Amino acid sequence: MKILPVYKIREADEYTILHEPIAAIDLMERAAMACFSWLINNISPDKNIKVFCGTGNNGGDGMVIARLMAARGNSTEVYIIGQEAKFTSNCGTNYGRLLQNPSVQSHFIAENSALPVLSKDCDVVIDALIGSGLSEPAKGLLSKVIDHLNGSQSLTISIDVPSGLFSDETMADHPKSSVVHADHTLTFAPLKLAFLFPENDLYVGNRHLIDIGISQEFIDQTETRNYYLQPEDIRPLLKSRNLYSHKGHFGHALLICGSTGKMGAAVLSARSSLRAGAGLVSVHIPREGNVILQTAVPEAMVDLDESESIFSCVGDLTPYNSIAIGPGIGRAPETRRALKHLVQNTGIPIIFDADAITILGENKTWISFIPKGSILTPHPKEFERLAGKTNNHFERNKVQRDFSIKYGVYIILKGAHTAITTPDGTCYFNSTGNPGMATGGSGDVLTGILAALKAQRYSSLETCLIGTYIHGLAGDFAAAEKGQEAMIAGDITENLGKAFLSIHDL
Repeated sequence: MKILPVYKIREADEYTILHEPIAAIDLMERAAMACFSWLINNISPDKNIKVFCGTGNNGGDGMVIARLMAARGNSTEVYIIGQEAKFTSNCGTNYGRLLQNPSVQSHFIAENSALPVLSKDCDVVIDALIGSGLSEPAKGLLSKVIDHLNGSQSLTISIDVPSGLFSDETMADHPKSSVVHADHTLTFAPLKLAFLFPENDLYVGNRHLIDIGISQEFIDQTETRNYYLQPEDIRPLLKSRNLYSHKGHFGHALLICGSTGKMGAAVLSARSSLRAGAGLVSVHIPREGNVILQTAVPEAMVDLDESESIFSCVGDLTPYNSIAIGPGIGRAPETRRALKHLVQNTGIPIIFDADAITILGENKTWISFIPKGSILTPHPKEFERLAGKTNNHFERNKVQRDFSIKYGVYIILKGAHTAITTPDGTCYFNSTGNPGMATGGSGDVLTGILAALKAQRYSSLETCLIGTYIHGLAGDFAAAEKGQEAMIAGDITENLGKAFLSIHDL
C-alpha cells in the first residue's frame, strides 16, 4: 500500500472528483458516511455527541457526521471555531443542511466564548477542526480549544488526522504546539506518514484506516518512496513448490551464532530457519554447544568452531546460499577478528544481527566492505551505534535511508511498524507484529527466517519484505493464542506455519 504526502492526497481527491466522476460535496458525504458506519458500531445511542468543527473541509465532514448521528438518535451538538464567512464551499453547504435539522444545536465559538463543559462519562467528542489541512502549528483560539478537549477526558475521536498534528513532518520542531490527543483516529486512505512513528502515538490513539473510494488509478500511477506492507503485497512474492522439488532446490543456510551462555540464540535461529523453508540449515557454533544444538534441533547440521566458547574463525563458505551472523556471538577480540575476515572475504550478501551489528558500530571503517545487498537488522540502539544519534524518529528515518543508499544495504530497523530501507532510498513500513514480541530471542527468530528465505534464492528486497511481514504475522498469531504478556520467542517460530498458510490462502 502506498503512503502519499498530503499534497498528493489532495490531488487524488481532485482526480477522483473529475474522473469517477463525483461531485466534491458527494465525496465529502461518502467520507462522512464511512466514519458514521464505524461510529454506530462503536458508540452507543445514549451518548451525547459533541462535534468540534473548523471552517474547512474537515469541518464539513464533522457537520455531516453530526447530522447522521442525530438522525440515528444521539443527542448531538456542533461547536464551530471561526466565522461563517470563512467556510469553504462544501463546509458552507453542509452547515446549511445542518440548520435544516432542528434536533442539532450549533454554536459558534469566538475568542471570548465560554467553552462547553464535557463529561467524561456521557460525552463523545468528535474532532473535525483541521484534519490534514494543517499548514502551521495551532495557535490562538484553536490552540485553546484543543487544550480544552485534551483536558476533558471525554472519549475523543479525530476525523482523518488529530487536529494540530502535521501529516508529513515531525512535531519535535514544535514542542509547545497543541495537538488533539485522540483515543481513536478515523483516517482516510491512503495512510499518512505521521501515523507510523512512535512519537505520534500519543495523538493518534487507535488508528482505523477508512476507504472512501479515492481513485486507485491515481494512486497506482503516483510515485512514492513510502509503502505500508499489506498481505496482498506479500502473496505475489512467495514462490510455489514444484512436485519434484528436493531439499537442494531450497538452499543451504549458514547461521553463525552462539557463545558460552548464549546457545539459546543459536537454537532459536536454527528452528526458525528450518520452519521458514530452508532446504538445509547449518549452524556454526563453539564446540561446547554441540550437544545443545544436536539435541534441541536435530534437523540442523552443526559446524564446530575451533574455539570451545566463542566464534573465532570462518571455515569454507562455498556450500552455502546464505550466511547470517550475530545472535549470541558476543564481542570477544577473536570474534571481532573473525567477523572482519568474513566481511572482507565473502562475496555474497550477509545478514547481520545483534552482536555482529554492535561490532560493526564499533568499527565503522569495516562497513564499506560489507557486500552490496547485505541485510542489517538493528533495534534502535544498535542502529544508533551504526549511524549516530538523531533528534526524533523522522530524522532517524532519513538517516536510515541515507545509510542504505550510501552502503548499498538493506536496513530492517525493528520496532512497531518495523521500517525497511533499501539502497534506492525507499522505505517499507511493516503492518504486522505486536508488543508481545518485545521479548528476548525475537530478533534471533527473524534472523533465522531471513537466512532461510535468502537461501531459497529470494532477492534481498523480497527476503526483507517477506521475512519481516511473516515474522510479525506469526507473532500476531502467537499473541492471539498466548496473550502478549505470556509470549516467548519460540511461540513466534511455532506459528510460522500458520503465518505462511494464511498468506498462501489469500
